[in-house]
Amino acid sequence: MIKNVILSILIGFILTSIIISQDIDRDTGKFIDTKSEFREKMTKTAEEFRTTEEEPALRFKMDFEGIDLPNNPDQFTSYWHNEPVSQGWTWTCWCYSSTSFFESEIYRQTQKKLNLSVMHTVYWETVEKVRRYIRERGESYVAGGSEANATIRIWNKYGVVPFEKYTGLQDGQECHDHGQMWEEIKTYLDHVKTIYNWNEEEVVSTIKSILNHYLGEPPIEFKVDGKTMTPKTYLKKVIKIDIADYVNILSLMEVPYYSMGEYKVPDNWWHSDEYYNVPLDDFIISLKNAVKNGYTVGIGGDVSEAGISAHDEVAMVPSFDIPSEYIEENARQFRFSNRSTTDDHGLHVVGYQDRDDGTWFLIKDSGSGGHTGPHPGYYFYHEDYIKLKMMNFIVHKNAVEDLLKNFNLE
Repeated sequence: MIKNVILSILIGFILTSIIISQDIDRDTGKFIDTKSEFREKMTKTAEEFRTTEEEPALRFKMDFEGIDLPNNPDQFTSYWHNEPVSQGWTWTCWCYSSTSFFESEIYRQTQKKLNLSVMHTVYWETVEKVRRYIRERGESYVAGGSEANATIRIWNKYGVVPFEKYTGLQDGQECHDHGQMWEEIKTYLDHVKTIYNWNEEEVVSTIKSILNHYLGEPPIEFKVDGKTMTPKTYLKKVIKIDIADYVNILSLMEVPYYSMGEYKVPDNWWHSDEYYNVPLDDFIISLKNAVKNGYTVGIGGDVSEAGISAHDEVAMVPSFDIPSEYIEENARQFRFSNRSTTDDHGLHVVGYQDRDDGTWFLIKDSGSGGHTGPHPGYYFYHEDYIKLKMMNFIVHKNAVEDLLKNFNLE
């Protein structure tokens, strides 16, 4: 009896081993997207039912139909500049335009075609804004905007790096988006002000950590052509132009003519008073002469007007706003004083074209409007628009040496 039991167990074990050793079809699992197309359809249907369809927002704009306008950058006499790029969802037109301007100046003087990092300047400009915010107990302006001459100030203190050494983009990010970054900065600084935490070292360190997260940490040193450089040595040994040779020209009646004064707009947050203020005729004549004599110019002013069309790539002053012959210093000052002219955009003048109706300028624009038309990154500005709505420009001092002789700065 015992032998039979043992024999049965052995036979069972052998049969089990044979079965296990054979190939058996087994079920397997995998990771899948469990979305429900039906649920998505129902959700979309419900949202559409709940949403009230709104009429498209319309703005009153000039009708350009039938007007003979410039329509191609190739029609202009232009000077070397890097290809236009978009600033994305940022408020850094001041830095895109001024960096582009200096790239053209580097080429004009050295024949070097350099592509410089915009975000390196933006990073350190933000740090400097926060320093002043702390020192002034929360009463200094902190936002994404600034002025063209901020680039000179930041380059002097922190140097410059090539674009490829510091893009400010995260892995896989195609265009800049500073919305969340500035929301985080603002929330933090509001908290700092609420609790009176005026510890500069602590606050600046926190701001850097926010910037490092969104833009990356700027390089301390890097290699160019096999040579190790810092941002300051790159400015000195590669760029080589003297950034002290650049002047800012302003034309406002509120500052005495042929004197230097402050450009009183929020983006001039450090209250720079290094603007050469001149009569409007001198302003526009000097700008035109500079461009026609081979210089490019960085300009800043207002681009929210009825005479601007992103699709037509044109900026001009319609007669229903003000006829050309009435554009003079009072009309310009009136608009600035009542804030219908604001300081909301920085641009780079890279060429010109003389036509029967005056001089048109080829404008390189990093903003979204400049990338809407058939020639992305370009606009065509009539001289009247610059005369009425562009408040200041930056240029090499040699381009306006006759104008600067009117200033007694001793």
